[in-house]
Amino acid sequence: MEVKLLVNQERLWDRLMALAQIGMQEGGGTKRLPFTQEDKAARELVTGFMTEAGLTVTEDAVCNLIGRKEGKNPNAPAVWTGSHIDTVWLGGNFDGALGVLSAIEALQVMHENGIITEAPIEVIAFTNEECTRWNNAMIGSRGMVGRFLETDLDQLDRDGVVLRDAMREAGYVPEAFKQAIRSKETVKAFVELHIEQGKVLETEGLSVGIVKGIYSQLGDKFIVEGEAGHAGATPMHLRKDPLMAASEIMLDIEDQARKGQCVGTIGYIQAFPGGTNIIPGRVEFSVDLRNVDDPSKALLEQEVIAKAKIIAEKRGVKLTVEKAYSNGGVPCDPAIQEIIKDSCETAGLKPFNLMSGAGHDAMHIAALCPIGMIFVRSKDGVSHAPLEYSSPEDCRDGANVLYHTLLELAK
Repeated sequence: MEVKLLVNQERLWDRLMALAQIGMQEGGGTKRLPFTQEDKAARELVTGFMTEAGLTVTEDAVCNLIGRKEGKNPNAPAVWTGSHIDTVWLGGNFDGALGVLSAIEALQVMHENGIITEAPIEVIAFTNEECTRWNNAMIGSRGMVGRFLETDLDQLDRDGVVLRDAMREAGYVPEAFKQAIRSKETVKAFVELHIEQGKVLETEGLSVGIVKGIYSQLGDKFIVEGEAGHAGATPMHLRKDPLMAASEIMLDIEDQARKGQCVGTIGYIQAFPGGTNIIPGRVEFSVDLRNVDDPSKALLEQEVIAKAKIIAEKRGVKLTVEKAYSNGGVPCDPAIQEIIKDSCETAGLKPFNLMSGAGHDAMHIAALCPIGMIFVRSKDGVSHAPLEYSSPEDCRDGANVLYHTLLELAK
């Protein structure tokens, strides 16, 4: 069978490296936070790429950058693709960026070959996919489906900057956010290409994978309160140490997660007042739980909290659990998975299915239309870090599969 390799590997890689220069830090890693000068520069660069690909470029009311390729039937529901170009504090060069630039590359190949699909195709660089600057992830995709709220505009970043003020200073009208809402009638399907951010594809020796669905996830804030005291003057048997209780709770979370088809993570912990010679009086830590579906996630949370209460009571400390976030699991559309499978074979690649443990904009866009996701291999599974890397060949393979998938969806 003839292997159809159509995308321009060198051009795609050069664009990835050009975007990586924006926000590059001296010690390594990239920082491109929403509504900053780096964000503005990245948007201008990507706008130029979209224009080169023959796309009409606009921005919507929640600051999504959109490049549209018209179809033979401009009134037909559009096929969407894309990802994000913002990063975490010291991120890598591929998370999000590869999805946006691969989509542009796919449409540029169509443009250069005079291919006009029946349906329009839109490339979207979603705003603020990460929750790095504000604890307000996926502003762009939530805004398009009506899940962005007025109260979200009032969130503060770590420097005390209000989201609505940052948007206004960047030239947007934050109060107009509802104008970004799109109806189901305007979109046919959405396909997001993304790096895997894990080791499954690398373990399998494959460059590309077909995503079956996105894990259900939730986040809780655990607050454990005991009695502060002097590290030397308080005997061990008289202590009500919240940090030791928290440690036991964390180990139990790890134990419960290992027993099921799920993952549990403690990503943040802080002890108060925080002195080396002081028994803490209060400890706060985050708990992130992810499972294959919503009922399993909810059951795991119940079991974790129940055991935590027992530990807290045994140690004589007070436990409070506050909800931080909850995202339901989202399956990828079987028909789109089949199209991606055929596209893998067209590109000379072995089809392979896997789950996504990370959240993506696709999980919100699923409220509007069927979704699909294509994963590209991550070296050593590293992501959200300076060492994040996908090879030029792997990036090409992913973009090539995306090209054939978009062509089929919009034909």
